[in-house]
Amino acid sequence: MEEEKGLKKEKKNIPVLPWMRNPVDITTFDQCSLDLLPFIDPRLVAALKNMSITSLFPVQLAVWQETIGPGSFERDLCINSPTGSGKTLAYALPIVQTLSTRAVKCLRALVVLPTRDLALQVKEVFSALAPAVGLSVGLAVGQSSISDEISELIKKPSVEYGICYDPEEFSYELQSAVDILVATPGRLMDHINNTDGFTLEHLSYLVVDETDRLLREAYQSWLPTVIQLTSSSVDGNFPSVADLLPCTYGSLKTIRRMGTERGFKGKAYPRLVKMVLSATLTQDPSKLAQLDLHHPLLLTTGERRYKLPEELKSFKVLCQSKLKPLYLVSLLQSLQGEKSIVFTSSVESTHRLCTLLKFFDNLQIEFKEYSRLQRQSVRSKTLRAFRSGQVQVLISSDAMTRGMDVEGVRNVINYDMPAYIKTFIHRAGRTARAGLSGCCFTLMHKDEVKRFKKMLQKADCNSCPTYSASSEVIESLRSVYTSALEKLRENVESEKCKKSKIRLKSSNVRKEK
Repeated sequence: MEEEKGLKKEKKNIPVLPWMRNPVDITTFDQCSLDLLPFIDPRLVAALKNMSITSLFPVQLAVWQETIGPGSFERDLCINSPTGSGKTLAYALPIVQTLSTRAVKCLRALVVLPTRDLALQVKEVFSALAPAVGLSVGLAVGQSSISDEISELIKKPSVEYGICYDPEEFSYELQSAVDILVATPGRLMDHINNTDGFTLEHLSYLVVDETDRLLREAYQSWLPTVIQLTSSSVDGNFPSVADLLPCTYGSLKTIRRMGTERGFKGKAYPRLVKMVLSATLTQDPSKLAQLDLHHPLLLTTGERRYKLPEELKSFKVLCQSKLKPLYLVSLLQSLQGEKSIVFTSSVESTHRLCTLLKFFDNLQIEFKEYSRLQRQSVRSKTLRAFRSGQVQVLISSDAMTRGMDVEGVRNVINYDMPAYIKTFIHRAGRTARAGLSGCCFTLMHKDEVKRFKKMLQKADCNSCPTYSASSEVIESLRSVYTSALEKLRENVESEKCKKSKIRLKSSNVRKEK
């Protein structure tokens, strides 16, 4: 009977798509010193060493082998690897290496990410590598005005003064000023639809980072648009005469001919190579079909779909619901100023918790709010303060759950228990990164324990001891907590009044117009 149950469970876990059944197991790879890495450009070795990187992690070595090594980008890659395992460098390094031999500047690689903060982080990695081999990197995230972005992304042809040009004969063609573009979907679509000279015609590499989220949220149909713009315009199996004509001055037309002789039947060649990455890669065939993958190869860590960082220790903190903030304060005090991120279930909860903690006297913990409701400049300033250690605790909504890498984060605290294992994995992955150790604490009521245990089993985590908060500290904070709650209520009412006045004022302005 037990064996039958086990077989049923095993069958249920078998991926639907055939290519997902025989993945490359990243855990079979060891770290590799840069000095032993085959084919790497010496200029990139120097750039990596300037970044204090002397060896590649297993996921980075596995991707290198499938791109620069024997794999040679012949297949699209799907990478399912835990948070903090080094996925960004895994795709950045082979792309920069491959593009280093390009003769003409045009947009060859596009990396799409769901948030500005994550895009800024990835752009930093590319910017540390690309200039070493003469490549330039652009950013399209809406951080600056679109006109400023255009001036960075598009260059106009140089015109010599004193020479008259016939407007009918002179081709005034705009060209890309960057080889690699890191973008968010919304601003990418702005450039596709409105920016003169912006083209994906020559694109060789498309990276979809945090794939699950980007496939879940449509973002103005960015993905089908990109795939359509980069697909072949050739109908037959051979290029047309027009496609084989030499390029005219100022025109950079990529010949995407059909390459049946290279095994790309019905596919354009040179084709658009796609790399999709996530710590919790979807197995939904309908979602993956949107990517139009070419003979995809799955790189993953073992048989488990969900995996927590190896050096992560998980704890549950049982607390009374009405005194939950006191358990948090007690925990933060016991961590003695270690760099920590506290996650809540929403931006409203984040703001409310931050406001409440401000009313605790003599807390002696520097903390800041971080959520998508804040302006980008405010978030960037907060993140800088957190990275530098001026702020020890960041209280965040899930705006910071995915992909964000802040060095030295020792603890993650789930103030609100996540509803799904995916969310838990992405939150917990802010610590125990790059082989370092870290802790994840989850605050919960007694009636949530069973659900929490069941959720962790999906990530093969069967050990989660209870962390006992100091009852003495909690009792000593009760009177302060009562006063802070009263001040919070007053603050909430005050903010409601301000919002009502702003809405009324804007409504009156619209009526006057």
